[in-house]
Amino acid sequence: MSDVVPIKLVCLDLAGTTVGDIAMVERAFAEAIATQGIVPGTGAYARAMVHVHRSRGCPKIDVFRGIFPGNEAQAQAANLTFERSYQGAIERAGLVPAPGVLEVFEKLRGTGLQIALITGFSRTTLSRVLSVLGWHDKIDLAISPEDAGGRGRPWPDMILHAVLRLGVDDVRQVAVVGDSESDMLCGKRAGASIVAGVMTGVHSRERLLKGGATHIVDSIAHVPDLILSDDLGATHVASSAG
Repeated sequence: MSDVVPIKLVCLDLAGTTVGDIAMVERAFAEAIATQGIVPGTGAYARAMVHVHRSRGCPKIDVFRGIFPGNEAQAQAANLTFERSYQGAIERAGLVPAPGVLEVFEKLRGTGLQIALITGFSRTTLSRVLSVLGWHDKIDLAISPEDAGGRGRPWPDMILHAVLRLGVDDVRQVAVVGDSESDMLCGKRAGASIVAGVMTGVHSRERLLKGGATHIVDSIAHVPDLILSDDLGATHVASSAG
């Protein structure tokens, strides 16, 4: 096709996409809301965790603002507990990279592509995650919502920030990969040519397509073949994305 442009930048999500820490994240959310009086076994807890699930990929403080609407102090307190709980968990237990992710990094960067990690974690937590994983030299950029002016997913700001920081000429030269609907919305709003949903996270194929996924892959390990392929139509699902 005449309008196809080569991918120059790949923006990858963290939890559920490149790192298998979904259970750790959910435990940290549960601990955080429990400190604010919402405990397991109650209807309020069930509703809060449904909101957490639906909001995966969004900035954590925004998730808590949704659980405690109109109470910024409570949202901030819960967010602080989340940060401490999650960072403590990864310090104790470490983090497990998604199968094949290091090979994905090598393959993409080996062909001249740049890699940016995009997350809903705070800058402090993101720094700890990168240190625990030892990924500082394996990527080109890692972005938290604060780095892009405060707005995280589903807004396009973090991806556009990466485009500017890494000198990408055209947003169509960007591929976005994630496991949540907010990842897909973020990529779509940024104008990325490839918005790939991976099936290793929390959201279903239907949710990913609803968010604007152009492709669905089983895991991060399939991403290089997708991005470097001359025939993207083999796994393209834009026609069913609505």
